[in-house]
Amino acid sequence: MTHWRPAYVGVGSNLGDPGAQVRAAIDRLAALPTTRHLLRAPLYRTAPFGPVAQAEFTNSAAGFLTSLDAHALLEALRAIERKLGREPARVRWGPRMIDLDLLVLGRERIRDAQLTLPHPGIAERAFVLVPLAAIAPTLDVPGVGRVSSLLARLPAGGVEALP
Repeated sequence: MTHWRPAYVGVGSNLGDPGAQVRAAIDRLAALPTTRHLLRAPLYRTAPFGPVAQAEFTNSAAGFLTSLDAHALLEALRAIERKLGREPARVRWGPRMIDLDLLVLGRERIRDAQLTLPHPGIAERAFVLVPLAAIAPTLDVPGVGRVSSLLARLPAGGVEALP
């Protein structure tokens, strides 16, 4: 019997045509094996995170049901990144063609060399929470809290909806 779990992925880009990159990545998420009922958040313009001076990002989020386990899903996300032109990072939090972050997978809590779930820092990042709230405001991030409550604790601003 197939075990379906909700998965949420943050999507971002600030190189090339970021909006097109984000949309292409979400299209590829919809085509993953054993994936159903994809939800797409709107696109948002966000300030870059971290100490590296770089262009603004375009961010979004996707939610879907999957029967892939956490590590298989992570590898599928990495494969999509490679197909869309992501190169190995030269600088942490630097510019990138595409970035797919597995944010939440069901109620799983994992911390190993390849993966931490829920994604670390989710509660402090408006560029993650604003798109996530657009598709799953009542999502309870395991051990962290409800998306809408987490977002309400952050200062307003820094995230602008794109047409």
